[in-house]
Amino acid sequence: MTEIDAKIDALVPAWLTVPDIAEALGVEVTRVRQLVKEGQLIAVRRGENRALHVPAAFIDGDKVVKGLSGTLTLLRDDGFTVEEMIEWLFTSDPTLPGTPAQALRENRGTEVKRRAQALAV
Repeated sequence: MTEIDAKIDALVPAWLTVPDIAEALGVEVTRVRQLVKEGQLIAVRRGENRALHVPAAFIDGDKVVKGLSGTLTLLRDDGFTVEEMIEWLFTSDPTLPGTPAQALRENRGTEVKRRAQALAV
């Protein structure tokens, strides 16, 4: 496990595999892979078999958390790597309060996007 893997593991409370997400969203595994490829979801390879995993906080019942894909696009445009995006989304910010990932789940995406845009300055 690399230092980055360990840091992300410490920040992200729970992970889902691609098949888990496909089941939750009611879609085929290929559709979930497409969401990752299109940047609407982000995934990292973890575990012994290096399978793709997505933070569980990105899935809300049977859909992707509202505002996530727009936030990911902003972070990507800022030059963030997938690992840096996950780190930013799961690092607590007392001024939010909570983490950006929590704020997205609580439908406070406008504030999260504003902060992501401010990173580009």
